[in-house]
Amino acid sequence: MPLIGSIVFNVFFYLSLIPITAIILSLYLFISTKNLQKVGSIWIRVVLNALKIFCGIGWKVEGVENIPNTPCIVVSNHQGQWESFFLQTLFIPSTSIIKKELLYIPLFGWALRCMKPITLNRLNKVSSLKKVIKKGLIRLKKGFSIILFPEGTRISPDKGIQSFANSCGLLSVKSGLPVLPICHNSGRYWKNRKFIKYPGEVVLRIGEPILGTNPKNVTNDAYNWVKNNYKEIS
Repeated sequence: MPLIGSIVFNVFFYLSLIPITAIILSLYLFISTKNLQKVGSIWIRVVLNALKIFCGIGWKVEGVENIPNTPCIVVSNHQGQWESFFLQTLFIPSTSIIKKELLYIPLFGWALRCMKPITLNRLNKVSSLKKVIKKGLIRLKKGFSIILFPEGTRISPDKGIQSFANSCGLLSVKSGLPVLPICHNSGRYWKNRKFIKYPGEVVLRIGEPILGTNPKNVTNDAYNWVKNNYKEIS
């Protein structure tokens, strides 16, 4: 039953936060961010496999061959927590663009801070955009991919794909590195802000890298790819 599976998974998830947070905090001063992310990705894989066992949520990834050997700007639709976790196992090292409030969550936020994300103040979109571009370019030069959700917030699966912020196009053109478009349907099974999780298979599709000289065109190309491919998997 979805209810029982969800209860067991949530108990497992929150209990597992205690040891992984202790491990990450103890290693923070001694190993690189890249290696710290490798440690974190092991925990994420354990959590996702627990999700599969207890709640019946599996996944299928299409287009892995499209992931470039260089750092890239990963753009994905955003429906819930699943993709926030899963993408961090595909791209190491990477920097996630997150709302600053996540850092204040006990245990989870402490460990997340050690991964050096770029935080946003969603009440000030102009300064946040400047921060993403400035810090994002620095991280890209250091070999980190950037993971961002250009819709700006979590969107219900039945509402399709909403407009993209131009940050992905600006980062791509200024850095000379590609945007990698991704779409998925995770919100059908792990619904945003809902306790009960439903069994099924998340399909995550990775498109071909996108490059260009005009930021708006790059952003529009990424948006159109995600929108069109989401229709096929939703």
